[in-house]
Amino acid sequence: MARDNSWEPLIASSPEATELEDAQFALGEGPSGDALRDGIPVLESDLAGLAAGRRWPAFAAAATDRDIGGAFAFPIGIGAARIGVLTVYRREREPLSADQLQDALVYTDAVLVLALDERVGADSSPEELVEAAFSARRAEVHQATGAVAAQLGTSVTDALARLRAHAYSSGLSLQEVAAAVMARRLLFESDHAVPGTKDTDTQHADPQEDS
Repeated sequence: MARDNSWEPLIASSPEATELEDAQFALGEGPSGDALRDGIPVLESDLAGLAAGRRWPAFAAAATDRDIGGAFAFPIGIGAARIGVLTVYRREREPLSADQLQDALVYTDAVLVLALDERVGADSSPEELVEAAFSARRAEVHQATGAVAAQLGTSVTDALARLRAHAYSSGLSLQEVAAAVMARRLLFESDHAVPGTKDTDTQHADPQEDS
């Protein structure tokens, strides 16, 4: 989580976990973002249930499609300063046991200690830690967000929402849409997105061309 409250996945333990975190980032919803925003653990033991479907309709569907039953997100921080989140997944649709919950909290604290020690030194402030650790993995997405904000004369938050909405509706990844924006193949207007020529439908663009 950066100083401007934007966030993105940094590290995942498996390709499937990477996909789930990428889905949260692209969709703009999910337990990780909620835990970061609210500063309290998010413990969802049944992603196929009605409550999860109402809270995160797109993410819950993406998780259940991958046979994921539960998601549990634990904010990482010092006092009121939140710097990240540790999110764990399980296939079973059931709560964590008391021992599992305690383990998750211990691991959350361990992540904070290791990050402070390894990234920028144990004496650094939380803000310095975040700025040092924040990934450049999606630099193109951030650049495209700024470009769309300039095109529309709107905030970067609204511009990122437009990028996410276009990615979701077109079936392309957020990175593919961002690449098209930066290559000037995709322009956004006040009420919709169009390619460089208005009679082309980007929904059928070749993802490989945007890589």
